[in-house]
Amino acid sequence: MAEVVITINRRDYRINCDEGQEDRLRRLAQYIDEQIGELIEGVGNVGDVRLFVMASLVIADKLFDATAEAERLRARVAQAKQSSGGGEGEAAVASVVEAIARRIDDIAAGLDAA
Repeated sequence: MAEVVITINRRDYRINCDEGQEDRLRRLAQYIDEQIGELIEGVGNVGDVRLFVMASLVIADKLFDATAEAERLRARVAQAKQSSGGGEGEAAVASVVEAIARRIDDIAAGLDAA
């Protein structure tokens, strides 16, 4: 078991994690810290607990949107597979795959920008 010190809103927290997950945990903490920083800019420093709750809600909202989009894309892939009768079906699947790739890139860019 590894231990990582992360900083969120200028406070240090010691967190245990599996070996090899230290960098991922640091990136996640940085993302949360950025979300809290944006909230502070918008609403001020309203206390750690309220900031953590608000940041959690913002992150959960993004996760729900990404999950819903993934479900819509899965449905499109299933529909394209179902109608894949020869060349037209393959073209439909290719089109859906391209749309999925673009959407994943958009989501990743949005998360990087956050």
